[in-house]
Amino acid sequence: MKNTILLKNRPVGTPQLTDFEFTEEQVPELKEGEILLETKYVSVDPYLRGRMSDAESYIEPFEVNKPIESGIVAQVMESKNSDFSKGDFVSGVLDWKIRQVSTGKDLHKVDPDMAPLSAYLGILGMTGLTAYMGLTEIGKPKKGETIVVSGAAGAVGTVVGQIAKIQGLRVVGIAGSDEKVDMLKSEFGFDDAINYNNTEDMTKAIAEACPNGVDVYFDNVGGDISDAVLFNINQFARMVICGAISVYNETSLPKSVSVQPFLIKKSALMQGFIIFNYMEKFREAIQQLGQWLKEGKLNYTETIVDGFENIPQAFLDLFSGKNKGKMVVKL
Repeated sequence: MKNTILLKNRPVGTPQLTDFEFTEEQVPELKEGEILLETKYVSVDPYLRGRMSDAESYIEPFEVNKPIESGIVAQVMESKNSDFSKGDFVSGVLDWKIRQVSTGKDLHKVDPDMAPLSAYLGILGMTGLTAYMGLTEIGKPKKGETIVVSGAAGAVGTVVGQIAKIQGLRVVGIAGSDEKVDMLKSEFGFDDAINYNNTEDMTKAIAEACPNGVDVYFDNVGGDISDAVLFNINQFARMVICGAISVYNETSLPKSVSVQPFLIKKSALMQGFIIFNYMEKFREAIQQLGQWLKEGKLNYTETIVDGFENIPQAFLDLFSGKNKGKMVVKL
């Protein structure tokens, strides 16, 4: 049985199914201090595209003909490690394998009674942490301000919008379909939302949705949408650069509006970040997110795909916007 997924080729442009290879690997015998894990949920995320290229980045690239890894929730099937017991559920960055052996390093136990297991890859995992840290540490939202969120119907975007609402902001989302626009307003409490696929003039549409201008921009997409936001920023605006999915698969440098005149004119801040910048604050962030979830102040949506064999396709589907909220694969 093929139980492991390797990176077969480094993609050029948009990844293809042929860039992945299914293979069979033997699961080694457990040694003292090790645990045997069985994968339950796998996270697929846009940032994995960057790791498929052999380019300098904030995280090491994947090796060709080696397993791909991402956030995974797994169950301990056998343990020779005193910190873990058979039956425990854990979360961490693990290989795309059905079963694997681990020392337990950098794995965290998760409680299936507190939230569904898949939530630990989303709202109570890297997704929630990314939204919380980016917004609070860089966006520094203030009650009464206006925030625009691009990629708003995605995993991070839906959480950013809800946290901003909790903190008293006017929240405007940008998404790629009327269905997603409706979802943002009806399920996640966004004040307004824009479908960029049927909007001819994004700069004007943002101005109409944000009559008092834009104080915080949480950017998940880059490209033309982010250019349009620049024309609407207020004095001392903060732009949180979380992702740039619109340009991840470009094979040439995209042409874009020069940001410097906007930043100077508006004394605005634009800052990129990676979640690992804020590791020392993870515990308090997860506690706060968990509290809001318990109080019913946070809602979340998932796109759950069934089957180990469908992990590569689920990843590819991110780039055509087929997910609502967090995309996870259930084994």
